[in-house]
Amino acid sequence: MLPPCGGNGERLDRRTVLKAAVGLGLGATLCRVDVLAAEDDKTARPRKGDRFVFAYGERGGQVIALEDLPLGGPQQLAFPMDPVTKVIRDGSLLNQVALIRLDPAQLSADTRTEAAGGVVAYSAVCTHEGCPISMWHKDSKTLFCACHASRFDPADRARVVDGPAPRRLPMLPLGPIDRGIVAAGGFTGRVGRQTT
Repeated sequence: MLPPCGGNGERLDRRTVLKAAVGLGLGATLCRVDVLAAEDDKTARPRKGDRFVFAYGERGGQVIALEDLPLGGPQQLAFPMDPVTKVIRDGSLLNQVALIRLDPAQLSADTRTEAAGGVVAYSAVCTHEGCPISMWHKDSKTLFCACHASRFDPADRARVVDGPAPRRLPMLPLGPIDRGIVAAGGFTGRVGRQTT
């Protein structure tokens, strides 16, 4: 028996103390599991059904609508968001997406199959050194990496048109636009720089 701990003279036995300690430890562990699961959701790659939110600025975290994307570019940087839990998958820059709205008639046949209403989505991480694809080359209507001047054609599955990038940007297929801009699956290729 342990000495009295309360003002009423009740005594706690070791079994009661151990049960309480185990209960507290288990509770703390389960809380940590929930935190880890939320962290995993934030770093998880885009999935079918994900919506897109503004990555930065005054509207950061708000859902992007079709009318938020100017026809003919430039791109809007975005992060995917789980539509049920509302968790924004911004825990990894590899999840950053470039959304661009183009004239559907200007898209290559291969690009059109993964686009929705002229909107295309690509990884916003350069395949050369992993820099952000945050610029738009207005004259050529291409995505531009400021680090080493690689340019990608969004109308042709982000084909490399200039610079040292070794491969095109992975595309993110989109679903029908009637429900908003929604991912129809994951990236079509490896995101980021090539490692050997």
